[in-house]
Parts: sequence; C-alpha cells; structure tokens
Amino acid sequence: MSIYTIADLHLALGIDKPMDVFGGRWSNYMEKLKENWVSNVADNDTVVIPGDVSWATYIESAYDDFKFIEDLPGKKIISKGNHDYWWTTSSKLNKYLEEKNLSTISFMHNNAFQFEGIAVCGTRGWKGPGEDDFKKDDEKIYKREIERLELSIKAALKLKLPRMLVFMHYPPVTAKSPMTGFIDIMKKYNINECYYGHLHGEGIKGAVEGEYEGINLKLVSADYLNFKPFKIK
Repeated sequence: MSIYTIADLHLALGIDKPMDVFGGRWSNYMEKLKENWVSNVADNDTVVIPGDVSWATYIESAYDDFKFIEDLPGKKIISKGNHDYWWTTSSKLNKYLEEKNLSTISFMHNNAFQFEGIAVCGTRGWKGPGEDDFKKDDEKIYKREIERLELSIKAALKLKLPRMLVFMHYPPVTAKSPMTGFIDIMKKYNINECYYGHLHGEGIKGAVEGEYEGINLKLVSADYLNFKPFKIK
C-alpha cells in the first residue's frame, strides 16, 4: 500500500470552466489526470488532495466532480482550498458523502487520519504576512488557519504513529514570507514533512522546496506535477 498526494485538481465537470486559458499544460487536464492516476494508484492506496478540488460553487453542483474522484482507484482524503466555495460544515459534508454513496472519500478539517504507520493532518492555510496582497482582513483568517493546523496536528499526535505528514493548500512559506506561523507550529511539534499546492504558472517560481527550518517542503499542485499523483511512500 502506498500514499500519494496531488493538489489543485480544479475539476469542472458540473460547470463550464475551461482551464486551458491558464496555459497549454491545462489542455485536456482531466483526461491526463485520470490516465496518470489509474496508471499509478491502486485500490488499496491513499491519495491526499490538499485543496482546490472542484470549481463548483455549491455542494449540490459538485457531484460530477466527486463522482469522478470516487471512481478513481484508492481512498481519498480531501482538505479545503481557497477556490472550494462548495465547502460547508463537516457534518454536512459527511452527510453528503453518505447520501451520495461516495465511500472512498473523506474530508480533513481539524482532524487527522492514519495510514500504514503514518499520521495525516493539515489545513487550508493562508497567504503569509509578507505577501504584497496581505491586507488587514487577512490577519484574522491567517491566525485562524494557524489554530486549525495545530488542532489537526494535536489530533494526529493522539494516534501515536512514528511518522507525521502535514498537508496544506497554501504554501507555509514563500520567498516573500520567509517565516510564518505555520512554520512555527510545525517546528513546535517537530514536524519534518509538509506538502502543499496553490502555486501555478509564474507563481511556481516563488515556491520553496527542500529542507527549510528542518522541514522538508514539497509543492504538489497538479500542473506542477504534470497531473501525476506524487508518491510519498
């Protein structure tokens, strides 16, 4: 059994949202994603999807996208991204999965999961204080997301497993925000692996990868991975 990750699927089966306007790499991206996924992921594997899963605005409009994910091999753990407007309360999300018989999907929000001796936790995150577009209104969201990351890490610690992976949608650090509360929290709990998405196109140039403050960082946005899930273990 293996664990994979890939962020920013940006599925749009229920609405008209062509992604090729963001560059040629996005041409036929859903077909490429399906082909790569089926070729690499087995039914007993797990895939963590840290955000920006569907362009649907409401959960009722997201079914085709969730069915697309459901029909792919493996179990899937989904967390929130900045474009997941369909995201609602945990109870409503879990009820939706039950009603639609989506049995291979789980949602990560202030909680944690376990897989083969590995604890899986994380949160959406937010832009860092050093970013040019960080405004006063962002401060509250930023601090709340730091709290949510800590809640998820604490839930993961209760599992008492030898390895812990953190997944975020936003990068925990960028060239313009060289130190954030997300890094502080991960250092506090001796986290040494973090996978994140959100960055596309020119934004990828600002990605920080490799060891940073003792944490191994890895960008896993779908276009950066050429729509092939990244194998962690």
